[in-house]
Amino acid sequence: MCFSAGFISNLTIQRQHFPSDEDQTGAAKALLRLQDTYRLDSNTISTGNLPGATYKSRMTAEDCYELGKIAYTEVDYYHTELWMEQALRQLEEGEDSTLDKVTVLDYLSYAIYQQGDMERALEYTKKLLDLDPEHKRAQERKKYEMLCRGEGIKMTPRRQSRLFCRYYDNNHHPKLLLAPVKQQDEWDRPYIVRYLDIITDEEVAKVKKLALPRLRRATISNPVTGILETAHYRISKRRATVHDPQTGKLTTAQYRVSKSAWLTSYDDPVVEIINERIEDITGLEMDTAEELQVANYGVGGQYEPHFDFGRKDEPDAFKELGTGNRIATWLFYMSDVLAGGATVFPDIGASIWPQKNSAVFWYNLFASGEGDYSTRHAACPVLVGNKWVSNKWIHERGQEWRRPCGLNESE
Repeated sequence: MCFSAGFISNLTIQRQHFPSDEDQTGAAKALLRLQDTYRLDSNTISTGNLPGATYKSRMTAEDCYELGKIAYTEVDYYHTELWMEQALRQLEEGEDSTLDKVTVLDYLSYAIYQQGDMERALEYTKKLLDLDPEHKRAQERKKYEMLCRGEGIKMTPRRQSRLFCRYYDNNHHPKLLLAPVKQQDEWDRPYIVRYLDIITDEEVAKVKKLALPRLRRATISNPVTGILETAHYRISKRRATVHDPQTGKLTTAQYRVSKSAWLTSYDDPVVEIINERIEDITGLEMDTAEELQVANYGVGGQYEPHFDFGRKDEPDAFKELGTGNRIATWLFYMSDVLAGGATVFPDIGASIWPQKNSAVFWYNLFASGEGDYSTRHAACPVLVGNKWVSNKWIHERGQEWRRPCGLNESE
């Protein structure tokens, strides 16, 4: 007993001299640099068959996996693929290991997908499902794709009967009293509404004309880390950016495939008119909202499942804006789409189809300020045609009296 206590005490003292996580990451990066510089394949390094090496030291499947995982946390999907493939190869060759193939396949399929090889990514995802038919991420992907095809969860007739169309004047708002807007319920929980004929053909043409010379390819957000895009206009009009909650820095990631631009009320009076219309209808303050973002999706253009709001593990997601979290989302459809291009909510089974001159609106936060996780949504790939949208992300600051805080999380 005394020996055991002494050993543990000595171990605690010596722990300061052990390699840290930073040391491990640094060593991994150095190994990846050597791999690239001397054009060594992963199997050569793993077997220890290095040029000039007298003693060969083999890497286990777990070693390869850990190296791939470090590359993954560095958003280095190229090396993630190389080392997850090596880990999988050694497992399939029969190496005795506590590591399971499902975990490796999860990282591998995602890394390949992020590099744009959809066919191989799908192949590995199918292998993953063969091993684990109930795998959460793969099932979510399947559900998302079903909704994009118009399949999946359907509302019961009883729930459907509770959805209505109406003329809406936002409690007798002066501007809407004589000209109420056409409001249509799309979903009940979360409450999603569509406004019909809410933007004119002339306004759409003007917005497109303003945005066209500024459009840049947008590569935004990461569904695993939850990185969110930000709306810093001076940066985003050149290239859309993301906020990394771990580093606090702006970065980019292969997740959104579209072209986007940002428009301010200073660009043209039509933008100010559109902003005022959103404020009149929603009753929410627009001074603290992000600028109007215009996006164009060509064939294959998409935006995978994501949250618009910053979650609890991202307390500084919109710190640089100083306007709080994204309380609500307003999305204009500025074109019809011949096939595909729906806005889907995988967690609830809702599919909202593009309809030119309409807009959809939903709250991302409950009245209590807590995030509504059922609002995770995606833009399905465009199959035929061209899709134009513009959106307004509305923030918490300034809404204190317009949408008072609730007393519980789900209020």
